Formats: sequence, structure tokens, C-alpha cells
Amino acid sequence: QVQLVESGGALVQAGGSLILSCTASENIFGVSDVGWYRQTPRKKRELVARITSSDIEYKDSVRGRFTISLDNDVNTMYLQMNGLKPEDTATYLCNAELYVPGRPKFWGQGTHVTVSS
Repeated sequence: QVQLVESGGALVQAGGSLILSCTASENIFGVSDVGWYRQTPRKKRELVARITSSDIEYKDSVRGRFTISLDNDVNTMYLQMNGLKPEDTATYLCNAELYVPGRPKFWGQGTHVTVSS
């Protein structure tokens, strides 16, 4: 069973920056669609950024501020977050969907980001 572990969440002031990391227990990011999602008690889970076989996608409200990237040598995905806003406060989760029949999906437990105004 693949395990994903996020880290990097913290309390930060508005305008600040954070880097979130997601490390996989196996070398799967090169054979998966991968992404960062976020959720709050009031909102359902939403896509923040994703890398697919053909594209890199961003939620409109984070485009230009957030950057998703991969380092397959260390099985880690990153989310560089700049210009943070209070509305970015959420639990951030990473996801991988393998390019195999059935498209199994794996989720991390999440890392919490709080942006103070």
C-alpha cells in the first residue's frame, strides 16, 4: 500500500510563504497524476494544483501565487505557496492516481496551513 506523507504546514502571516512537501513510500509520482487539494470544515475538498500526463492545472485563485513541482529522485512533490491570504487557510492534502487499470488513488493525511491577517 502506497503511503503519502505531507509536511510543511504552519501558521504564517498574510503575504508570507510556505513550502509544502508530500513524500511517497514508493516511486510512483512519475507514473501518476498527482495533485494538492485543500479542505476546511465549511468547504468540501477542492483542487489546488495538479500535474497530469498532459498539463499542469491550478485553481484560479492560486494561479500565479502557488507552484506545484516534483522531484522523482526523492519521491517528493512540493507546493510552493507565496503571497498567502487568510482564505488559503485549510488542511492541504496530496493525492496520487496511478496510471494502471482501476486508477487507484492514494491520499495523505494532510498538513494544516493557517494564514493570519
